[in-house]
Order: sequence, then C-alpha cells, then structure tokens
Amino acid sequence: MTSLVRAVNVEKRFGALHVLKGVNLEVKKGEVVCLVGPSGSGKSTFLRCVNQLEDIDAGLIWIADEPVGFERRGQSLHELSPADAARRRSRIGMVFQHFNLFKHMTVLENLTLAPRIVLRENEAAYLPRARALLEQVGLAEKANSYPAQLSGGQQQRVAIARALCVQPQLMLFDEPTSALDPELVGDVLAVMRDLAQTGMTMIVVTHEIGFARDVADRVAYFHDGQILEIGAARDVIGAPQHERTKSFLASVR
Repeated sequence: MTSLVRAVNVEKRFGALHVLKGVNLEVKKGEVVCLVGPSGSGKSTFLRCVNQLEDIDAGLIWIADEPVGFERRGQSLHELSPADAARRRSRIGMVFQHFNLFKHMTVLENLTLAPRIVLRENEAAYLPRARALLEQVGLAEKANSYPAQLSGGQQQRVAIARALCVQPQLMLFDEPTSALDPELVGDVLAVMRDLAQTGMTMIVVTHEIGFARDVADRVAYFHDGQILEIGAARDVIGAPQHERTKSFLASVR
C-alpha cells in the first residue's frame, strides 16, 4: 500500500504550551489508524493539524504527496492562498465530537452545502449522492428534518454522511461518540465499521477501545504530545509494551 498521510517531526505550541513534540506517523491508503491516549495528550490537535484547522510550528504533513498548507514550486515550498487551502481541505472529511451541523438547514441541505458551494457541482451530481449516503447511514426518512429534531446519534450519523458527500480521500474522526448517550454509541460505531470495510482511509481519535481493537489496522498511543507506542491493534491493545500504554488501557477497560 502507498502512503496517503505522512507526518514528519510535527510540532505545535499554543503559547507556552508545547502540545505536539515531534510526532511522526504514516498512514497507508485504505488503512484505519486509531489514536488513543489520555485527554490532553495531543491526539485531537494532531488531527486538526492534518486538516489544516491548526497551523503547525515545525515539521511537515503530507497528504497524497502534497504538503499540507503549501505547494511545491521547483525545489521550494510556498504557502497556499486561503482559497487554494480550502479546496485542498475539501478532499478530507472530518467528523467532530459535537456534530457541528448547521441548525437552520435541513439534513439534506447540510449534506449538499459543500458539494454545491466549495466543489461547485451541479444538483444532478450531488443530490443523488446525498440521498444515497442518508440511506447508507439509515436516515433516508430524515432528509427534510432539522438537526434539533434528531437525537445525538442521528445527528452524528448525518455529520458522517455530510463529510462523505464531498467524496473525500481521507476521513478524520475526533472522538465521534464521546458526546453521545451510551445507548446511541452503537449506531454511530456501526456506520464507522461499515465505512472501514469499504476501504476508506481513516484516522480516528477514540476512547472506544473495543472499536479500535476490532476495526483498526494499527493503534497509536499518544502521551504528552508524542507517540509512545504504535503497532497492530491486537498487539498494542492485547499486549502493550510501554508501561504508560499498559496503565492507560487498564484505566479505560
């Protein structure tokens, strides 16, 4: 498999707070990688850097051999314009912890906004795709509903469908079940499991260790802004080598 994402010595600071301390990670095309670790360890910040929602202070992130936030001109890198950065970001789907749906838009309008405005597709292209995605996540009958009329689990499934509607090459999930009531978590995880089986490249920040064990190809354990341990899911979760990984997994089981 070829690499779709490659992060090299990524550093990120917020003032005096050093959040990412030289993160290196490579994700193959079609691979599912779960990022686990305690809150504040840098997992979500790293995901936001991949999607260029945060600028990095050092290092580089490459997606499909293109440097995030930059373009190559000969032997040098030049910062992208905001418009070009937005177009490139449209190839990445991101699902957040708190859904982030537009409350004044129907479910279908939420799904079709980016294909219509950012990708400038015509209705004949994006509308059937949006309806098919709602069917895929089990919400076809909610196309004309508003977010306030849906449960949290339904809103998160809409958020996944919205992210997929731009036909991304990469999907990022930032603790997509942590804001849900326990009885709603299963439906969202089921959609993510199905998506993984289609061959979608996924990076998932999660505390759902069972999901990581069953679905991820690899698991990376974050601690204090660094990846302390990474490997096959069955190895990292079933037989962790680092003492901090062992302690964390014992605390969440």
